[in-house]
Amino acid sequence: MTFFICTFVFCLSAFLKEVEGTYGPYARNQNHHQLYADRQRAHLFPNMPGHGNSINFGAPAELCKSRPLDLVFIIDSSRSVRPAEFEKVKIFLSEMVDSLDIGADATRVALVNYASTVTIEFLLKKYFSKAEVKQAFSRIDPLSTGTMTGMAIKTAMELVFTETAGARPLKKNIGKVAIIVTDGRPQDKVEEVAAAARASGIEIYAIGVDRADMGSLKLMASQPLDDHVFYVETYGVIEKLTSKFRETLCGFDACALGHNCEHICVNNNASYFCKCREGYVINSDKKTCSKQANEEARGDLTENACMCEAQIAFQRKVHISIQTLTSRLDDITNRVQQFDLRHA
Repeated sequence: MTFFICTFVFCLSAFLKEVEGTYGPYARNQNHHQLYADRQRAHLFPNMPGHGNSINFGAPAELCKSRPLDLVFIIDSSRSVRPAEFEKVKIFLSEMVDSLDIGADATRVALVNYASTVTIEFLLKKYFSKAEVKQAFSRIDPLSTGTMTGMAIKTAMELVFTETAGARPLKKNIGKVAIIVTDGRPQDKVEEVAAAARASGIEIYAIGVDRADMGSLKLMASQPLDDHVFYVETYGVIEKLTSKFRETLCGFDACALGHNCEHICVNNNASYFCKCREGYVINSDKKTCSKQANEEARGDLTENACMCEAQIAFQRKVHISIQTLTSRLDDITNRVQQFDLRHA
Protein backbone atom coordinates (compact mmCIF):
# COMPACT_ATOMS: atom_id res chain seq x y z
CA MET A 1 0.00 0.00 0.00
CA THR A 2 2.85 2.37 0.87
CA PHE A 3 4.39 1.73 -2.55
CA PHE A 4 1.20 2.66 -4.42
CA ILE A 5 0.64 5.79 -2.32
CA CYS A 6 4.19 6.92 -2.99
CA THR A 7 3.83 6.29 -6.73
CA PHE A 8 0.59 8.31 -6.81
CA VAL A 9 2.21 11.26 -5.00
CA PHE A 10 5.21 11.16 -7.34
CA CYS A 11 3.04 11.12 -10.47
CA LEU A 12 0.77 13.89 -9.14
CA SER A 13 3.79 16.09 -8.41
CA ALA A 14 5.19 15.51 -11.89
CA PHE A 15 1.80 16.35 -13.43
CA LEU A 16 1.53 19.62 -11.50
CA LYS A 17 5.03 20.64 -12.58
CA GLU A 18 4.14 19.84 -16.18
CA VAL A 19 1.01 22.01 -15.98
CA GLU A 20 2.93 24.92 -14.45
CA GLY A 21 5.70 24.64 -17.02
CA THR A 22 3.23 24.55 -19.90
CA TYR A 23 0.83 27.28 -18.87
CA GLY A 24 2.67 29.30 -16.24
CA PRO A 25 0.94 32.46 -15.01
CA TYR A 26 -1.28 32.58 -18.09
CA ALA A 27 -3.49 29.81 -16.68
CA ARG A 28 -4.02 31.78 -13.51
CA ASN A 29 -4.73 35.06 -15.29
CA GLN A 30 -6.51 33.74 -18.35
CA ASN A 31 -9.75 35.55 -17.66
CA HIS A 32 -7.98 38.88 -17.21
CA HIS A 33 -5.93 38.51 -20.38
CA GLN A 34 -8.87 37.29 -22.42
CA LEU A 35 -10.89 40.30 -21.31
CA TYR A 36 -8.14 42.63 -22.49
CA ALA A 37 -7.84 40.78 -25.79
CA ASP A 38 -11.58 41.12 -26.34
CA ARG A 39 -11.36 44.83 -25.63
CA GLN A 40 -8.57 45.24 -28.14
CA ARG A 41 -10.46 43.37 -30.82
CA ALA A 42 -13.60 45.41 -30.10
CA HIS A 43 -11.81 48.63 -31.20
CA LEU A 44 -12.19 50.70 -28.08
CA PHE A 45 -11.08 53.84 -29.91
CA PRO A 46 -14.09 54.86 -32.04
CA ASN A 47 -13.88 57.88 -34.35
CA MET A 48 -14.58 61.35 -33.06
CA PRO A 49 -17.00 63.06 -35.47
CA GLY A 50 -14.81 64.62 -38.13
CA HIS A 51 -11.62 64.27 -36.08
CA GLY A 52 -9.97 60.82 -36.27
CA ASN A 53 -9.54 58.81 -33.04
CA SER A 54 -10.92 59.61 -29.65
CA ILE A 55 -8.61 59.12 -26.69
CA ASN A 56 -8.80 56.34 -24.11
CA PHE A 57 -7.32 57.60 -20.85
CA GLY A 58 -7.54 54.43 -18.78
CA ALA A 59 -6.69 51.48 -21.00
CA PRO A 60 -4.46 48.98 -19.17
CA ALA A 61 -0.80 48.88 -20.25
CA GLU A 62 0.46 45.75 -18.48
CA LEU A 63 0.48 43.80 -21.76
CA CYS A 64 2.43 46.55 -23.50
CA LYS A 65 6.15 46.26 -24.16
CA SER A 66 7.98 49.16 -25.74
CA ARG A 67 9.44 47.98 -29.05
CA PRO A 68 12.59 49.48 -30.63
CA LEU A 69 11.84 52.32 -33.05
CA ASP A 70 13.55 54.99 -35.10
CA LEU A 71 11.21 57.77 -34.00
CA VAL A 72 11.21 61.27 -35.53
CA PHE A 73 9.01 64.08 -34.21
CA ILE A 74 8.10 66.71 -36.83
CA ILE A 75 6.86 69.77 -34.94
CA ASP A 76 5.07 72.83 -36.31
CA SER A 77 6.40 75.96 -34.56
CA SER A 78 4.94 78.66 -36.79
CA ARG A 79 3.69 81.96 -35.42
CA SER A 80 0.20 80.55 -34.80
CA VAL A 81 1.71 78.38 -32.05
CA ARG A 82 2.02 80.73 -29.09
CA PRO A 83 5.04 80.39 -26.74
CA ALA A 84 2.94 78.87 -23.93
CA GLU A 85 1.44 76.39 -26.40
CA PHE A 86 4.87 75.45 -27.69
CA GLU A 87 5.87 74.65 -24.11
CA LYS A 88 2.90 72.28 -23.95
CA VAL A 89 4.22 70.53 -27.06
CA LYS A 90 7.61 70.07 -25.40
CA ILE A 91 5.93 68.60 -22.32
CA PHE A 92 4.07 66.18 -24.61
CA LEU A 93 7.34 65.16 -26.28
CA SER A 94 9.01 64.59 -22.90
CA GLU A 95 6.14 62.46 -21.63
CA MET A 96 6.25 60.44 -24.84
CA VAL A 97 9.95 59.74 -24.23
CA ASP A 98 9.21 58.73 -20.63
CA SER A 99 6.81 56.08 -21.91
CA LEU A 100 9.41 54.47 -24.23
CA ASP A 101 12.66 52.54 -23.83
CA ILE A 102 15.33 54.95 -25.11
CA GLY A 103 18.78 53.71 -26.08
CA ALA A 104 21.14 52.80 -28.89
CA ASP A 105 19.60 49.31 -29.09
CA ALA A 106 16.08 50.45 -28.15
CA THR A 107 14.17 53.50 -29.43
CA ARG A 108 16.20 56.31 -31.00
CA VAL A 109 14.69 59.80 -31.21
CA ALA A 110 15.20 62.74 -33.57
CA LEU A 111 13.42 66.09 -33.87
CA VAL A 112 12.57 68.19 -36.93
CA ASN A 113 11.31 71.72 -36.19
CA TYR A 114 9.54 73.60 -38.98
CA ALA A 115 7.67 76.74 -39.99
CA SER A 116 8.57 78.56 -43.22
CA THR A 117 11.97 76.89 -42.87
CA VAL A 118 12.98 73.47 -41.58
CA THR A 119 15.53 72.86 -38.81
CA ILE A 120 16.85 69.45 -37.77
CA GLU A 121 17.25 69.98 -34.04
CA PHE A 122 19.03 66.64 -33.49
CA LEU A 123 19.48 63.33 -35.32
CA LEU A 124 18.76 59.73 -34.31
CA LYS A 125 22.44 59.14 -33.54
CA LYS A 126 22.77 62.09 -31.15
CA TYR A 127 21.24 61.03 -27.81
CA PHE A 128 20.73 57.58 -26.28
CA SER A 129 19.18 58.35 -22.88
CA LYS A 130 15.87 59.80 -21.77
CA ALA A 131 17.59 62.58 -19.80
CA GLU A 132 19.60 63.75 -22.82
CA VAL A 133 16.61 63.72 -25.15
CA LYS A 134 14.41 65.62 -22.69
CA GLN A 135 17.12 68.22 -22.12
CA ALA A 136 17.37 68.67 -25.89
CA PHE A 137 13.60 69.22 -26.06
CA SER A 138 13.82 71.93 -23.40
CA ARG A 139 16.33 73.90 -25.49
CA ILE A 140 14.16 74.10 -28.62
CA ASP A 141 12.78 77.49 -29.65
CA PRO A 142 9.86 78.19 -32.02
CA LEU A 143 10.76 79.43 -35.49
CA SER A 144 8.64 81.95 -37.40
CA THR A 145 5.76 82.28 -39.84
CA GLY A 146 4.75 79.73 -42.43
CA THR A 147 3.74 76.05 -42.34
CA MET A 148 5.92 74.12 -44.79
CA THR A 149 4.83 70.66 -43.70
CA GLY A 150 5.70 68.99 -47.00
CA MET A 151 9.24 70.32 -46.83
CA ALA A 152 9.55 69.06 -43.26
CA ILE A 153 8.44 65.54 -44.24
CA LYS A 154 10.84 65.54 -47.21
CA THR A 155 13.71 66.66 -44.93
CA ALA A 156 12.96 63.91 -42.43
CA MET A 157 12.79 61.26 -45.14
CA GLU A 158 16.00 62.29 -46.95
CA LEU A 159 18.21 63.50 -44.08
CA VAL A 160 16.96 61.94 -40.83
CA PHE A 161 15.66 58.45 -41.65
CA THR A 162 19.06 57.41 -43.02
CA GLU A 163 21.78 55.14 -41.70
CA THR A 164 24.21 58.06 -41.81
CA ALA A 165 21.94 59.99 -39.46
CA GLY A 166 21.55 57.03 -37.08
CA ALA A 167 18.61 55.01 -38.48
CA ARG A 168 19.06 51.25 -38.26
CA PRO A 169 19.49 49.25 -41.52
CA LEU A 170 16.44 47.57 -43.03
CA LYS A 171 17.75 44.08 -42.21
CA LYS A 172 17.30 44.83 -38.50
CA ASN A 173 13.56 45.30 -39.05
CA ILE A 174 13.31 48.34 -36.76
CA GLY A 175 10.12 50.35 -37.25
CA LYS A 176 10.49 53.86 -38.67
CA VAL A 177 7.88 56.21 -37.24
CA ALA A 178 7.21 59.92 -37.82
CA ILE A 179 4.82 61.87 -35.57
CA ILE A 180 3.71 65.21 -37.03
CA VAL A 181 2.14 67.86 -34.77
CA THR A 182 0.52 70.87 -36.44
CA ASP A 183 -2.23 73.42 -35.82
CA GLY A 184 -2.55 74.80 -39.34
CA ARG A 185 -2.94 74.09 -43.03
CA PRO A 186 0.23 73.21 -45.00
CA GLN A 187 1.39 75.97 -47.35
CA ASP A 188 3.02 73.44 -49.67
CA LYS A 189 1.96 70.11 -51.16
CA VAL A 190 2.06 67.19 -48.75
CA GLU A 191 0.28 64.37 -50.57
CA GLU A 192 3.10 63.26 -52.90
CA VAL A 193 5.95 63.67 -50.44
CA ALA A 194 4.00 61.89 -47.69
CA ALA A 195 3.22 59.05 -50.10
CA ALA A 196 6.92 58.77 -50.95
CA ALA A 197 7.81 58.69 -47.25
CA ARG A 198 5.27 55.95 -46.56
CA ALA A 199 6.52 53.99 -49.58
CA SER A 200 10.04 54.13 -48.13
CA GLY A 201 8.80 52.36 -44.98
CA ILE A 202 8.04 55.32 -42.72
CA GLU A 203 4.84 55.04 -40.68
CA ILE A 204 3.29 58.52 -40.28
CA TYR A 205 1.04 59.67 -37.45
CA ALA A 206 -0.61 63.09 -37.82
CA ILE A 207 -1.80 65.08 -34.80
CA GLY A 208 -4.01 68.09 -35.47
CA VAL A 209 -4.58 70.82 -32.91
CA ASP A 210 -7.24 73.53 -32.89
CA ARG A 211 -7.43 74.95 -36.45
CA ALA A 212 -5.59 72.05 -38.10
CA ASP A 213 -6.88 71.00 -41.51
CA MET A 214 -8.17 67.45 -41.17
CA GLY A 215 -8.05 66.84 -44.91
CA SER A 216 -4.32 67.52 -44.97
CA LEU A 217 -3.74 65.32 -41.93
CA LYS A 218 -5.45 62.43 -43.71
CA LEU A 219 -3.29 62.97 -46.81
CA MET A 220 -0.15 62.72 -44.68
CA ALA A 221 -0.98 59.83 -42.37
CA SER A 222 -0.55 56.11 -42.90
CA GLN A 223 -3.47 53.71 -43.24
CA PRO A 224 -5.70 52.90 -41.49
CA LEU A 225 -6.49 56.55 -40.82
CA ASP A 226 -8.48 55.68 -37.70
CA ASP A 227 -5.23 54.55 -36.10
CA HIS A 228 -2.97 57.31 -37.46
CA VAL A 229 -4.94 60.59 -37.37
CA PHE A 230 -5.66 62.34 -34.07
CA TYR A 231 -7.18 65.62 -33.06
CA VAL A 232 -7.25 67.67 -29.86
CA GLU A 233 -9.08 70.95 -29.34
CA THR A 234 -6.15 72.80 -27.74
CA TYR A 235 -2.47 72.38 -26.94
CA GLY A 236 -3.53 72.37 -23.30
CA VAL A 237 -4.73 68.76 -23.61
CA ILE A 238 -2.23 67.41 -26.14
CA GLU A 239 -0.24 65.61 -23.46
CA LYS A 240 -3.28 63.40 -22.83
CA LEU A 241 -2.42 61.70 -26.12
CA THR A 242 0.60 60.15 -24.40
CA SER A 243 -1.38 57.18 -23.06
CA LYS A 244 -2.82 56.49 -26.50
CA PHE A 245 0.60 56.55 -28.17
CA ARG A 246 2.06 54.35 -25.43
CA GLU A 247 -0.37 51.66 -26.54
CA THR A 248 0.07 52.40 -30.24
CA LEU A 249 3.88 52.37 -30.30
CA CYS A 250 4.41 49.48 -27.95
CA GLY A 251 4.61 45.84 -28.91
CA PHE A 252 1.71 43.92 -27.38
CA ASP A 253 2.46 40.77 -25.40
CA ALA A 254 0.89 38.37 -27.89
CA CYS A 255 1.59 35.37 -25.63
CA ALA A 256 -0.37 36.93 -22.80
CA LEU A 257 -3.31 37.54 -25.13
CA GLY A 258 -3.57 33.78 -25.71
CA HIS A 259 -1.46 31.08 -27.36
CA ASN A 260 -1.53 27.35 -28.20
CA CYS A 261 2.11 26.46 -27.48
CA GLU A 262 2.58 23.22 -25.54
CA HIS A 263 5.67 24.43 -23.67
CA ILE A 264 6.97 27.98 -24.19
CA CYS A 265 5.48 30.99 -26.01
CA VAL A 266 7.94 33.62 -27.33
CA ASN A 267 6.75 37.11 -28.34
CA ASN A 268 7.75 38.25 -31.83
CA ASN A 269 6.58 41.85 -32.30
CA ALA A 270 2.80 41.58 -32.80
CA SER A 271 2.90 37.78 -33.10
CA TYR A 272 4.55 34.82 -31.35
CA PHE A 273 6.21 31.48 -31.94
CA CYS A 274 6.53 28.33 -29.85
CA LYS A 275 9.62 26.77 -28.28
CA CYS A 276 10.21 23.60 -26.30
CA ARG A 277 11.86 23.11 -22.96
CA GLU A 278 15.36 21.63 -22.78
CA GLY A 279 15.43 18.02 -23.88
CA TYR A 280 12.49 18.41 -26.28
CA VAL A 281 12.16 19.30 -29.96
CA ILE A 282 9.35 21.14 -31.73
CA ASN A 283 7.04 19.01 -33.86
CA SER A 284 6.04 19.77 -37.44
CA ASP A 285 2.92 21.61 -36.25
CA LYS A 286 5.25 24.18 -34.60
CA LYS A 287 3.14 23.99 -31.44
CA THR A 288 3.68 20.66 -29.68
CA CYS A 289 6.93 19.10 -28.43
CA SER A 290 8.45 15.61 -28.39
CA LYS A 291 11.19 14.27 -26.18
CA GLN A 292 14.59 13.92 -27.82
CA ALA A 293 15.63 10.27 -28.34
CA ASN A 294 18.91 10.64 -26.48
CA GLU A 295 17.05 12.08 -23.52
CA GLU A 296 14.81 9.05 -22.90
CA ALA A 297 17.35 7.10 -20.88
CA ARG A 298 18.41 10.20 -19.01
CA GLY A 299 14.79 10.85 -18.11
CA ASP A 300 14.44 7.31 -16.74
CA LEU A 301 17.56 7.78 -14.64
CA THR A 302 16.25 11.03 -13.29
CA GLU A 303 12.97 9.42 -12.34
CA ASN A 304 14.77 6.51 -10.65
CA ALA A 305 16.90 8.96 -8.69
CA CYS A 306 13.72 10.62 -7.43
CA MET A 307 11.96 7.44 -6.26
CA CYS A 308 10.36 7.48 -2.87
CA GLU A 309 12.10 5.71 0.02
CA ALA A 310 9.35 3.10 0.09
CA GLN A 311 10.05 2.16 -3.53
CA ILE A 312 13.77 1.93 -2.88
CA ALA A 313 13.20 -0.17 0.27
CA PHE A 314 10.88 -2.47 -1.63
CA GLN A 315 13.44 -2.97 -4.41
CA ARG A 316 16.16 -3.63 -1.82
CA LYS A 317 14.00 -6.21 -0.04
CA VAL A 318 13.26 -8.00 -3.33
CA HIS A 319 16.96 -7.98 -4.19
CA ILE A 320 17.88 -9.54 -0.82
CA SER A 321 15.16 -12.16 -1.21
CA ILE A 322 16.45 -13.11 -4.66
CA GLN A 323 20.00 -13.39 -3.30
CA THR A 324 18.76 -15.67 -0.48
CA LEU A 325 16.86 -17.91 -2.89
CA THR A 326 19.86 -18.07 -5.20
CA SER A 327 22.08 -19.11 -2.28
CA ARG A 328 19.63 -21.85 -1.27
CA LEU A 329 19.41 -23.14 -4.83
CA ASP A 330 23.20 -23.27 -5.01
CA ASP A 331 23.27 -25.26 -1.74
CA ILE A 332 20.66 -27.77 -2.98
CA THR A 333 22.55 -28.18 -6.25
CA ASN A 334 25.78 -28.98 -4.38
CA ARG A 335 24.02 -31.58 -2.21
CA VAL A 336 22.47 -33.27 -5.24
CA GLN A 337 25.85 -33.44 -6.92
CA GLN A 338 27.46 -34.99 -3.81
CA PHE A 339 24.65 -37.56 -3.53
CA ASP A 340 25.12 -38.59 -7.16
CA LEU A 341 28.89 -39.05 -6.64
CA ARG A 342 28.37 -41.33 -3.60
CA HIS A 343 25.97 -43.61 -5.44
CA ALA A 344 27.73 -43.64 -8.76
